[in-house]
Amino acid sequence: MNSSILFYIIIAILVIQFFIETVLEYLNAKRYSDVVPNELSDVFDQEEYRKSQEYKKINYRFGLVSSIFSITLTLLFLIFGGFEWIDTMARSLSDNPIVIALIFFGIIMIGNDIVTTPFSYYHTFVIEERFGFNKSTKKLFWTDKIKGWIMMMILGGGILALVIWFFQWAGTNFWIYAWALVAVFSLFMNLFYSKLIVPLFNKQTPLEEGSLKSKIEAYAKNVGFELKNIFVIDGSKRSTKANAYFSGFGKEKRITLYDTLINDLEEDEIVAVLAHEVGHYKKKHIIFNLSASILLTGLTLFILSIFINNPQVSLAIGVSQPSFHAALIGFGILYSPISEITGLIMNFMSRKFEYQADDYAKNTFASKPLITSLKKLSKNSLSNLTPHPAYVFMHYSHPTLMSRIQNLKA
Repeated sequence: MNSSILFYIIIAILVIQFFIETVLEYLNAKRYSDVVPNELSDVFDQEEYRKSQEYKKINYRFGLVSSIFSITLTLLFLIFGGFEWIDTMARSLSDNPIVIALIFFGIIMIGNDIVTTPFSYYHTFVIEERFGFNKSTKKLFWTDKIKGWIMMMILGGGILALVIWFFQWAGTNFWIYAWALVAVFSLFMNLFYSKLIVPLFNKQTPLEEGSLKSKIEAYAKNVGFELKNIFVIDGSKRSTKANAYFSGFGKEKRITLYDTLINDLEEDEIVAVLAHEVGHYKKKHIIFNLSASILLTGLTLFILSIFINNPQVSLAIGVSQPSFHAALIGFGILYSPISEITGLIMNFMSRKFEYQADDYAKNTFASKPLITSLKKLSKNSLSNLTPHPAYVFMHYSHPTLMSRIQNLKA
């Protein structure tokens, strides 16, 4: 298959994906004004529901504009030789393949971030600000942006450089060594992300002594869950939206509560949320997700090794000189339909795991405080209570609020 045919396949993939996503967003938006089910009638009062509808409609229009801008920019970049221009610039600065690749991707990533920053800035300081969610300052916004760039250059650049070095050293067998590298990195990040990365952006403090900590420790002891690390993160410095998450395993496992979660929920509701997170650990969901992610990475890298030496994959994106980094771009787009399918499978499994974790919380603690906590969190984030089933199937990693409550009441 020559590069011209691959070029049109790439264009077709991008256009079809945009079309499908636009249709899904439209179908979802059509349900924003649907009547709220009786089981959820106490989530919003009339004024709050009106506010929720307005928030979702504004985000829908904003998302439509930003996605049109993104697909237009991408297509123009492909059609008018944007990748060739960047590749030529990178090659003018170095003869080393690794350095060329780092410059190539550096220009693309940072350039894309600069172009899309006005959209994220508007979303944060106009839309989120208007509805009372934003607590970030302009200084914090730009500081986060710079820190993100630095991390991308160090971590992303380091991994990319090693992968290309593996390719130069091992040829098409590079995928085995690249897979091992990614697996070790994924395991390391799962264990130490909260210790090494989170502190760069947020302050974490141990949960102070008191009735909440006593209730959490009593629950953990009751279910045989060794828990020494309970931290509170200052999520309120960026947003009013609440969250809690579990990370690590073994001695490195920890539960992190957003300070907004502690402010929004009653103590029994917080324990119920943590019981849900403990359920994920007890049911081995964390290990499954990590293992599945590593296996999918291995599959992707193996398929990449088959196509990486085919010059047509590089030429398909408009460059004149085949290379590993150009082939990586072409392959990434060509592989995206398969990635969508694996994403659907992972979302299906994730929704199944959420039910299991809810059941664990119900059986080891109580269903009522978990139900009320889910309702409060949905209310405070102005969540969509009536999403379209097709949108849920394609995008939701969690079941809908209605489905979770029905399951908890079953």
